[in-house]
Amino acid sequence: MNLNSEIVGFVAGTLTTLCWTPQAIKILRSHDAQSISLITQVAFVIGCSFWLLYGVLIGSASIIVFNTVTVALNLLIIVLKLRCDADEKDRFHQNPISDPVD
Repeated sequence: MNLNSEIVGFVAGTLTTLCWTPQAIKILRSHDAQSISLITQVAFVIGCSFWLLYGVLIGSASIIVFNTVTVALNLLIIVLKLRCDADEKDRFHQNPISDPVD
């Protein structure tokens, strides 16, 4: 790969990877991940893993670096999603809403 291609790759990778950081921070602060689709996140991680493999196969540092970071960030989001959903389920079972008695 030539230097110009890698520079473009690093700029693109920086921007697309950083876009996931606010989502992870929001979930960490709010402990709410109900609006996150688990299926979408898992599919995205699989796709980025293949991009990572592709980067390794062609020897592209920008593809390798940023897909590694993106996979890690999105695995964190998946773990937080599973943890938050489990916590929500536990809270529901501890304090079920009862029907009012007439």
